[in-house]
Amino acid sequence: MVYVVIMDSIDRFRHLPLFEGLPEDQIQAVQAIAQERTLARGELVFSEGDEGTGFYMVADGRIKIFKLSPEGKEQILHIFGPGEPFGEVAMFAGRHFPAYAEAIEKSAVLFFPRLSLSDLISRNPALALNMLGVLSLRLRRFTNLIEDLSLKEVPGRLAAYLLILSQMNQDASDLDLDVSKGQLASLLGTIPETLSRILARMSQQDLIQVDGRRISILDRTALEQLSTAERRLT
Repeated sequence: MVYVVIMDSIDRFRHLPLFEGLPEDQIQAVQAIAQERTLARGELVFSEGDEGTGFYMVADGRIKIFKLSPEGKEQILHIFGPGEPFGEVAMFAGRHFPAYAEAIEKSAVLFFPRLSLSDLISRNPALALNMLGVLSLRLRRFTNLIEDLSLKEVPGRLAAYLLILSQMNQDASDLDLDVSKGQLASLLGTIPETLSRILARMSQQDLIQVDGRRISILDRTALEQLSTAERRLT
């Protein structure tokens, strides 16, 4: 693995949720320990079982976190984009990474070594509070994912995903999927063929309109009912 020390402007750090609101001197201290690595599509950041020697943040592109079953079936747990950290739990716990991380397109990640970061946090407690806030949001996302995969049928998972995607885009009705349908199927715990059938049924019932990766929400109320099991897809 080849990492390079960050030498450019600190502006990229100032607006990241993990460091937002920190004084200038603390942002400069964070910049001083950050290292950057570029990744080709399909290149691993780390493998399950690797030692958590630090944590990562997406600088550009997208990174998927996934597990492999004994049969080799992939289950995507998360897909992270610019500004989002990953691998921090294993680092703070002093454990190995519990899953794989792979670039799903040409990407760049920032790496923060554990020892340097621990020293920085001990001198700047405000940084720890920022990280605690981000980790709390991450825990909520994991809880929702577990609930969706264990309690909801696939149509409900898909409806919930589309509603969350809409919320992230200021309640937009026209959505552009930023992942392939195969990756979305894995994220929802199903297979591409099942996902395609459900998308077709939702379209036939005028809940959504599908045009390639563009999905338009036509009946938001119906999607909300579907996501909470108040309604079933016929």
